[in-house]
Amino acid sequence: MGEGVLENGGADRWVALAEHVLDDAGLGRAPIELTVHFVDEPEMAELNRDHLGGDGPTDVLAFPVDDPGEVPEGLPVLLGDVVICPAVATRQAIGGGLEAELSLLLVHGILHLLGYDHAEPDERSAMQETERRVLDGFSRS
Repeated sequence: MGEGVLENGGADRWVALAEHVLDDAGLGRAPIELTVHFVDEPEMAELNRDHLGGDGPTDVLAFPVDDPGEVPEGLPVLLGDVVICPAVATRQAIGGGLEAELSLLLVHGILHLLGYDHAEPDERSAMQETERRVLDGFSRS
């Protein structure tokens, strides 16, 4: 990937963005484990098929483990995994480029781990508003 988006130095950006999302959700002080995977299209297609019954690769998948609201205070929260396919993100990136698209996908995946959904119009609207607010706040920091 170009521009250091996924190279070793680029990892700091994704860590900072993930921490920003968790801070925004009021979880900044909680001990949280979150894993982010960047995978190729065949692996993403397999995950999509095996876990969602989908066909082909998708841009992002989220696999929640613990609900932060159900873990006693002070105990670590195993939030879950966000899986992103940069090849799919590259194809759908517009305007802001690949880094902006990957940022949106990471925020989107973490919000799913936090219980957000977009199956219904009101849920979709709330999730999109949160994505915009978080990304705007991160770009200003």
